[in-house]
Order: sequence, then C-alpha cells, then structure tokens
Amino acid sequence: MRRFTELYWRLDATTKTNEKVAALRDYFAAAPPGDAACALDVLAGGRRLRAVSTALLRQWAAEAAAIPAWLVEECYAHVGDLAETLALLLPDPPPSDASAAEAAGVGMGMGLEECLLTTVEGLRGRDESAQRLTVEQVWRRLAPRERIVWHKLITGGCRVGVSRTLAARALADVAGVEVDVMLHRLAGGEVGDAAGFRRLLDPAASPADSRRPYPFFLAASLEGPPGDLGPVAEWIAEWKWDGMRAQVVRRGDDVAVWSRGEELVNEAFPEIVAAAAELPPGAVLDGELLAARGDELLGFAALSRRSGRRRVPRRLLEEVPCVFVAYDLLEHAGADLRGQPRAARRRRLEGIVGVPCTAGAAGGAAAAAAGA
Repeated sequence: MRRFTELYWRLDATTKTNEKVAALRDYFAAAPPGDAACALDVLAGGRRLRAVSTALLRQWAAEAAAIPAWLVEECYAHVGDLAETLALLLPDPPPSDASAAEAAGVGMGMGLEECLLTTVEGLRGRDESAQRLTVEQVWRRLAPRERIVWHKLITGGCRVGVSRTLAARALADVAGVEVDVMLHRLAGGEVGDAAGFRRLLDPAASPADSRRPYPFFLAASLEGPPGDLGPVAEWIAEWKWDGMRAQVVRRGDDVAVWSRGEELVNEAFPEIVAAAAELPPGAVLDGELLAARGDELLGFAALSRRSGRRRVPRRLLEEVPCVFVAYDLLEHAGADLRGQPRAARRRRLEGIVGVPCTAGAAGGAAAAAAGA
C-alpha cells in the first residue's frame, strides 16, 4: 500500500508526460505482480463500488478525533476533498497500536492486492460493527497521505487519470517491447491477476497475442471548420448506422470479436464468429455490429439485448439477428496495414469481402463493406 501511495502522489504532483511515465515505470518495475495488476486496473479507471458509506466514515472519524459532526462538515467545505479532510482530522497512530494492527492482518504492511481484497472487497456486505473495526484498525496503521489514498479506494473515488498510452509506454520499458506491442496487449482485456501481469510483461509473444485487437481509433470532434479538411471530393465518409463499434480478428484457426470497450463478445454474437471463419487467416477488420433483419435496421436498443450476454437463446437470435459492417482492413495475411493509405486498405477489403455482402444471420461472406 505504501508503494502505491507513493505512485499516486507522484502522478498527482505533475502534469508532465515524461514524469508520469517515469513514475509508472518505477512502480511497475518494483511492485509485486499481483499489486501491479491491481494498480493497473485502478489507474485505468476500473469500476470499483463503494465499500463503506461516506456518512459512516464521517461519523467514525468525528468520534476518533473527538470532535462534533458539524465540525467535520465545516472542514470538508473548506478542504473540498472528503478523503483528505478525514485523513487530516484523524489523530496520528500511536506507536503502541502497530503490533496489534499487524496481528489483525490489516494496514500499512499489506500490498495493494491484499489491501483491496481485505479492506475494500472484504468490507462490502459486512455489518456496520465489522466495517468499523476494520476501518479503525487501518487508520491506526496509515500515515495521513496513505489514508487519503485508502479513503479514495474504499469510497470508489480513486481516479488518477492515467491514459492507456502512458501506461503502455511505462510497461513497454519494463518489458523491453515496443509501445505498439504493449498497446496491442492492453487492448486484449483486463490483466486480472499476478499471472496476467507476468504474461503482459513477457517479451516473447504468447498464444493470447493472436486474439488481441488493435487499439480502436474512435471518432472525435473537429477542431476547426470542415473546410480545413480539404476538398470535399477527397473525403471518405461512412453512414451512422446506430450500432456498436467492433473489430473482427481472424488469425490462424481462431476468431475473436471485440467491442470498442475492448471486451471479447464472441458469446453474444455467435453468427458473426461463424461467418468470420470464412475470412482468410491473418485478417483484422474494423467496423460496426448492427442488429438487422434483411434490409431493416433494428437500432441500438435491439442490439443492446444481445451485447454483454454470455449465452444467447435461440429465440433471441431469431428476434435480433446481427451483421457486421466492415469499414477498414487493419491486417491482411498477418501484415499490419495501418501505415498504408486508406484507399489501398479499402481495395484490399473489397477484395476480401465483396461489396456489398452480409455476415451473420444471412450467412455467406464474413463481413459487410459499407459504401464510401
């Protein structure tokens, strides 16, 4: 926990990219793999539910500091951050309490992984007296700066704002691989645990690498007037189909369908997986998943009935058939095409899937190429 606290404050103290990368690199190089996996999840904005209510934390802190509840609120209004307010109000931990807290198995001596399991995950669903006992034990072990970070963790408010690119740069340095390779690996989903973090840093390619998508290039607002983009005749445009951005990855005998949230959605769209098996090996298509019946688009609400499912009943497959519309070819015959001109990639895409053709409920080819 101490090591992660130091990382948090190093990141918080600077806006310089190189300094942030250096802080991340130092942490990931030294932290145990389990702690590093948890830190990566937290830094990437992984969803963490509140472990204990802030109202209870306010009450317990007021009693620990022997001050009235209204004074806690006045201090909060002045400081503006509840985690920091509570940390500053709490009395310093007495040296005599260290051995007792250590025997109880909580506090500063734990790594981040154990801390999250014991004092974050472990607090949920427990009765108030058990929660209070754990919180007070941890308070007696942590310095004020560590308490601030821990408060943010247990209230679900630990947001550091580290981009995936910054994390990838740091991890690439530690692993000794190219940044693009690390971005590719991070796009494959959560690291999860110590074993997953070790695989992430393995300089050798792993079987899981073959399933990973490329980082998604998402839409962004124009920074200037449309005229700055050049002559309209040179634009390339696609229809807004009201679907879900996705990549279809066909490498070897394997097929993977990834959503823009970088989640594997094979189970939710089995007809797309089956159709994509007709693609030539070593192909990655960028496009959009659509709910469609014949020439009728069913809309995003219908598509949402399919997305996120681990199993799709036959009735739902019939009610909400889906197709994949391909916009771009990112990889062909195992070669990364992203550095080639868009027009060249488009010609290769049309050669693979035809124009137009459908995937999924209607069978046939592996993707649908939208007109440009």
